[in-house]
Amino acid sequence: MSTDLDRAYAHCEAIARSHYENFTIGSRLLPPAERRHLAALYAFARGADDIADEPGFAGDRRAALDAWEAELDAALAGHEAGPVFRAVAHTVGSRSLGVEPLRALLRAFRFDAAFEPFEDFSALAAYCADSANPVGRLVLGRFGVHDPVAVALSDDVCTGLQLANFCQDLSVDLPSGRSYLPADEVRAHPGASRAIAGGEGNPGFEALLSLQVERARRFLSSGEPLARRLPLRAALEVRMFAGGGLAILERVEGLGAAILGRRPTLVRRDFGRLLARSTVRTLWSRVSPGLGTHALPMGAGGKGTT
Repeated sequence: MSTDLDRAYAHCEAIARSHYENFTIGSRLLPPAERRHLAALYAFARGADDIADEPGFAGDRRAALDAWEAELDAALAGHEAGPVFRAVAHTVGSRSLGVEPLRALLRAFRFDAAFEPFEDFSALAAYCADSANPVGRLVLGRFGVHDPVAVALSDDVCTGLQLANFCQDLSVDLPSGRSYLPADEVRAHPGASRAIAGGEGNPGFEALLSLQVERARRFLSSGEPLARRLPLRAALEVRMFAGGGLAILERVEGLGAAILGRRPTLVRRDFGRLLARSTVRTLWSRVSPGLGTHALPMGAGGKGTT
């Protein structure tokens, strides 16, 4: 690999290390040669996300996202481009990932740049199909997995992670005028809109929050068989991702209405527990591939793991 390309990947890895996100949890399990590819994909998405969302951004966000995509196209065509685009173009080409997942992410970021509330869950799910699911498809492609069943299961995991993130970020998103709560569900829970407006919980909001948490949990659980269809290292990575989402949902559930004023996070010891549980579950599934999740030995999995 050329020195210039090495520097481009190093730039992406520095961006990835500077952010705490569920997106980067599993990357710690990868060898450096693979980790740099994930870092390139992350840096591309992070940069576009900052254009769409960053409060201090000055200028036309949609025009800037168009320019971001144009630089991607230039890099893919072999023209001069910035380090993020140089690295991501190499990753796409060397891993035969295809560019459509990156374009789907940009569609989601363009929506964010001109944000409108979601009337119902079907609209929110369509947004997740662009904002979250392409990430899983890129990760699968990096491992050479293109099985349609695996892709569908990955979509469930990624949608579940996105929904968990929406719950996690309520105290940040709602004051900024962004609600990822389906409007019809807010209306269906008396008092929920008042709680959202005032930042003070009530039974209606708590019921609404419970609905969001359980939906996210169902998506993550629905995607659980994905790990059993993947190579060992990829299976462990998926369980780390999904386990992180489930751990966040536990934090959200524990806070209840206080989530309106606090953003729950995971700490270093949580990552150790996630790694231990994910490793046990992954190895157990290889030893007893015909057994389901409930066949794990007592204490091997624990509440909220995948």
